[in-house]
Amino acid sequence: MFTRRLAMMLLLTVGLCASTASLTAQQTQNKNDVRVMSYNIRYGTAKDGENHWDKRKEFLIETVKAFNPDLLGTQETLGFQRDYLAEKLGDYEVLGVGRDDGREAGEMTALYFKRSRFEKLDGGHFWLSETPDQPGSKSWDTSLTRMASWVKLRDRQQPKAKPLVFFNTHFDHRGQQARLESARLLRRRVAELSKQCRVILTGDFNTDEGSEPYKALFGEQDGQPSPLRDTYRQANPKRLPEEGTFSNFKVGQVTGPRIDWIGVSKEWRILSAAIDRTAREGHTPSDHFSVTTVLRP
Repeated sequence: MFTRRLAMMLLLTVGLCASTASLTAQQTQNKNDVRVMSYNIRYGTAKDGENHWDKRKEFLIETVKAFNPDLLGTQETLGFQRDYLAEKLGDYEVLGVGRDDGREAGEMTALYFKRSRFEKLDGGHFWLSETPDQPGSKSWDTSLTRMASWVKLRDRQQPKAKPLVFFNTHFDHRGQQARLESARLLRRRVAELSKQCRVILTGDFNTDEGSEPYKALFGEQDGQPSPLRDTYRQANPKRLPEEGTFSNFKVGQVTGPRIDWIGVSKEWRILSAAIDRTAREGHTPSDHFSVTTVLRP
């Protein structure tokens, strides 16, 4: 009899704890929170053997859906990859053009946003060069054509709030001067828009925290604070060696530079920021880990 009563008490206690935990989770969630993901998906024509796009694309979609971003910025995205993601992520609208001609040729800095959440007000692209409005343009010591895409959005859940401008970019992997000048150009564009809009920036920047391009984006310049904050460092103040975001398809790879960033303007409250190291059966969805953040207006 005592054993039966004890068991019943334990069950009641577990049920009460579960209900309390569920209630707490509901209380902490906010429908206005914005979930953001940045993902270098590795260009789909690379000769990656067991890690070829066709063998990992479903896994990548599952990884994106597991986080369920409201905004998704992808890098190294070829046209057929852009379209595959758009098909499989049916709730999203996509904006992306090829860097080589501003149409379909070359990699894209494609961005996706939930159409049920956001209304597109404007959008476009610019090139990381001295002639940013010229498609396919290159400058400085860049080894490849580089660009940024952006979209201006109205949040349907906060129609009276300031519009949101979402940028997505990919800096050059070799040109040091190109990365620095790209950061300066991007900061100028962000600064112009941040006067009237809230800003979110995703990208693969091919350089580590503390580098000159990083300082150009997030540091003080000419006595003026940056219009952007690094979400990961704000949410995780202590810098650790296990913050690498390039995996080279190696499961468990955690060291190395943190080259994938999400930046936001001052209006946002940063609830969390993380590096998603999803892996399965010895494989990762891409040669980069995605990075994520949850923001509150």
